[in-house]
Amino acid sequence: MSSLSRELVFLILQFLDEEKFKESVHKLEQESGFFFNMRYFEDMVTNGEWEEVEKYLSGFTKVDDNRYSMKIFFEIRKQKYLEALDKRDRAKAVDILVKDLKVFAAFNEELFKEITQLLTLDNFRDNEQLSKYGDTKSARGIMLAELKKLIEANPLFRDKLQFPTLKNSRLRTLINQSLNWQHQLCKNPRPNPDIKTLFVDHSCGQPNGARAPSPVTNHLMGAVPKTGGFPPLGAHGPFQPTPAALPTSLAGWMANSSPVPHPSASAGPMGLAAANNAGALLKRPRTPPTNNPAMDYQTADSEHVMKRSRPFGVTDEANNLPVNILPVAYPNQSHGQSSYSTDDLPRNVVMTINPGSAVKSMDFHPVQQILLLVGTNMGDVMVYELPSHERIAIRNFKAWDLASCSVALQATLANDYTASINRVVWSPDGTLFGVAYSKHLVHIYSYHGGDDLRNHLEIEAHAGSVNDLAFSYPNKQLCVVTCGEDRVIKVWDAVTGAKQHQFEGHEAPVYSVCPHHKESIQFIFSTATDGKIKAWLYDNVGSRVDYDAPGHSSTTMAYSADGSRLFSCGTNKEGDSYLVEWNESEGAVKRTYHGLGKRTVGVVQFDTTKNRFLATGDEFMVKFWDMDNVNLLTSTDADGGLPASPSIRFNKEGILLAVSTNDNGIKILANSDGIRLLRTVESRTFDASRAASVAVVKAPAIGAFGPSNITVGTGIGDRAAPVPAMVGLNNDSRSLADVKPRIVDESIEKSRIWKLTEINEPSQCRSLRLPDNLTAMRVSRLIYTNSGLAILALSSNAVHKLWKWQRNDRTTIGKATASIVPQLWQPASGILMTNDISDTNPEDAVPCFALSKNDSYVMSASGGKISLFNMMTFKTMTTFMPPPPAATYLAFHPQDNNIIAIGMEDSSIQIYNVRVDEVKTKLKGHQKRITGLAFSHVLNVLVSSGADSQLCVWNTDGWERQASKFLQIPSGRAAAPLADTRVQFHLDQIHLLAVHETQIAIYEAPKLECLKQWVPREASGPITHAAYSCDSQSIYVSFEDGSVGVLTATTLRLRCRILPAAYLPPNPRVYPLVVAAHPSDPNQFALGLTDGGVHVLEPLESEGKWGTSPPTENGAGPSTTSGAAGSDQPQR
Repeated sequence: MSSLSRELVFLILQFLDEEKFKESVHKLEQESGFFFNMRYFEDMVTNGEWEEVEKYLSGFTKVDDNRYSMKIFFEIRKQKYLEALDKRDRAKAVDILVKDLKVFAAFNEELFKEITQLLTLDNFRDNEQLSKYGDTKSARGIMLAELKKLIEANPLFRDKLQFPTLKNSRLRTLINQSLNWQHQLCKNPRPNPDIKTLFVDHSCGQPNGARAPSPVTNHLMGAVPKTGGFPPLGAHGPFQPTPAALPTSLAGWMANSSPVPHPSASAGPMGLAAANNAGALLKRPRTPPTNNPAMDYQTADSEHVMKRSRPFGVTDEANNLPVNILPVAYPNQSHGQSSYSTDDLPRNVVMTINPGSAVKSMDFHPVQQILLLVGTNMGDVMVYELPSHERIAIRNFKAWDLASCSVALQATLANDYTASINRVVWSPDGTLFGVAYSKHLVHIYSYHGGDDLRNHLEIEAHAGSVNDLAFSYPNKQLCVVTCGEDRVIKVWDAVTGAKQHQFEGHEAPVYSVCPHHKESIQFIFSTATDGKIKAWLYDNVGSRVDYDAPGHSSTTMAYSADGSRLFSCGTNKEGDSYLVEWNESEGAVKRTYHGLGKRTVGVVQFDTTKNRFLATGDEFMVKFWDMDNVNLLTSTDADGGLPASPSIRFNKEGILLAVSTNDNGIKILANSDGIRLLRTVESRTFDASRAASVAVVKAPAIGAFGPSNITVGTGIGDRAAPVPAMVGLNNDSRSLADVKPRIVDESIEKSRIWKLTEINEPSQCRSLRLPDNLTAMRVSRLIYTNSGLAILALSSNAVHKLWKWQRNDRTTIGKATASIVPQLWQPASGILMTNDISDTNPEDAVPCFALSKNDSYVMSASGGKISLFNMMTFKTMTTFMPPPPAATYLAFHPQDNNIIAIGMEDSSIQIYNVRVDEVKTKLKGHQKRITGLAFSHVLNVLVSSGADSQLCVWNTDGWERQASKFLQIPSGRAAAPLADTRVQFHLDQIHLLAVHETQIAIYEAPKLECLKQWVPREASGPITHAAYSCDSQSIYVSFEDGSVGVLTATTLRLRCRILPAAYLPPNPRVYPLVVAAHPSDPNQFALGLTDGGVHVLEPLESEGKWGTSPPTENGAGPSTTSGAAGSDQPQR
């Protein structure tokens, strides 16, 4: 989202350009840093205006920002130096060498020496590397082409190279609308008003009874004569100047921040030594969006953030008028309304659970959102599985290693061996959770599903109480941030427990911490009990911000889910509470929400959800606000029994809400989607051995459900920390290897009537063929972007296709869906992402691609060189590794986007470092081409699979081979000579899915023990592809007969078969070649077909899932042996 201030700058740029204020246009481009005018830059380079070139560039980047920027400045200064030498102006050349080029000596001493030696030559073309240097004009042209590539690849120029699409004279139109609006408000409007100034609001003089003209069509403002200048817009109409920014604004401290490594892939060697700073310095913090649907239109720089701390342009509440600013509202003209309603809020009480002591803190699991983590005043930490109403794990307070504790803590515990919990919180991927106690300690547990909690770290973090705890990812490393009664903030390595940073400066106990990041800037907000707010970078410079919370209150800060809006909520010593939104660029309160009561004890707690709602526990109820409206939206007392200031917590999707009660209980509130989630998951098991330890308080009558917006899992390629086994959505919370046979009550067993779900008509599911006006060629590779908003396909003709779902009123959750037709997206240039095909026939090649975690880049090959494409512009950033051998599979290293595993046609695997353009090592162990690669960042291994039906495990530390195993080809089945074998890790990063045309198999890494094998019936034809659902609970399998099977992953039992008639017109020759699972919706997948089509499939909204799991037979858990298998049944 972009701020109105930024959009106003674009309008002024358009105005200046139309009025021919050419110098002013480019000066504003440079000073704002919002739009890089490539045409203007080309003209300056072509004309050799080097000082102006560097001055213009300085508005966007500096020499040492990153390696792209360094290369840009080096090429410009080198060209200036060579031109001076060519003119025999040695004095000028020496001056350039000393003043301009010496800065690069620190990065490449040898290169600088070589440049210096050119002074000794009569003609620098005698240097072998410069022998092809032509005349000045041609040299500038060659350099310009290189500069353009560098600028397009430089992250600092991302989204600044294209001016937003605006109608002509857009600023003049807005001013005319404003004047018409003012004219409408005249008490005695004249039909032909005479507008003589913009400096004051317009009003008509003499009454004449005539009606005012149309507010849209009457152009009251004429053209602006250039000689007379033009009035400042900031003084007129709705363009009220914002109040001056505080000297301690966020814009100020972020502008001076230190560079942080950038996560995106490098574009390869630049000819200069690789810069130590791989990342880009974010100089311009983002201001929060307005979230006004009428303003929320796309611009060329939608991710850009404010460059300077001084405010510029429009405030969200100019003059405190309760009207929208843009566009202006006229009589009988309605604003765009939000698509949310109070029905989206979880307000129905569906169950109560009873931890047995007062609840102090709660947190829902970020992936398995039916799990609730609870901490109490007695030091008990528990995990509840809501659908089964069961407490599945509990740990009581205890110092794990008392002897290692400080004398002060030992003395405290000797007097009173109890501690209250101040905070419990899951790590971002749900593999760890942290507990902050009222006495010195922090405990970090690792969670492995079910009741499997393991002690991970015990840290004596602070002297006295540890008041808050949070997880963060500075430098791609999972850390724990804590604060305490000792007025200190500390940062700890989440793996080793080593202390990495300590921040001091608060003069009162630190009450809360809020780590966050903007682009590449990582920072921490902290609040103290004296109402002071500070911000810290991960360095030793000290706090970058120091200002007061509203009312000097003890405050908690939180960002909206998308990270764009900052809120705080707290209570001061007088009992006054404040819920506010902050303007980060100004360091000031943007809006204050009304409706909080006065209290005599405690601090009000709050939470945010859906980028839309705020909630607080206040006055014995839960209160809700729309983020864009300061007035209370609604409230609920949750059927009574709440304390004055209850603890509250939303789950990730905002469809469940946990609220603490007076009697040491927790009420779970849900909306219709939350009720469906709990019912759906609950219905997936018939396990009579589970006794409910909780009572269902209220079960609302459920009629037709609304659309399901449930997100249960995360993308497989989008995790940055170890992910042990997750609790299954079918309530089977054990890992594959731990499932034991169980005896089920016979009467219940007999009552089960299960039938395989067969879908053979279009009316039985939701399917959508994506629109395509390009050449239809078979789809070789298919993937969802990590955001879940787009699908990328690679066709056999080496062309990529990208479909995007736009956020609108119907797709409020912002993800791909079969209910909305997406756009086949192309940049304005109209270019296609097309792989190099060299001399090969692309139809004979083995296409492959891999997507970066931030969806910015795709690395791809179709038999020729490997290409790195920018996903925004579709431009080729670099190509490398020409065949032979050709690349046949690509995979990014999970911890380093610059390391790529490349499977080759010659059966080798090359570990390639993009940054230094170097093959680090070559792995050999297969006999045929590589067809699959998968990293596990838990085991630190790479698993490879080949057309030889072999799996190999490689240690990623030294790249030694740890194990290898050939697939067990079922008897009576013959595999093709070059049949692909694909591999994919389960969410637990230990169990491995192996896909072959003859079978689906589950292995356990790193020993490659085969746990289970599934062989399809021969009538379906060979398996063409398969993939885990995002939550690893299902496996989607496509077949050559056009059908798709849905397997339950834990048992490899087929529970649903989708026949081709359900999604394809009658055509026996068309079938899916590839399956892709949505990264956050476990019930959505896409198919790439032989006819070039891509289909998205989802179950009916009324069903919510693909069939039901067959009843688990006694002893039907995963087996470590394989035998003969019946049709569509797992081998046991």
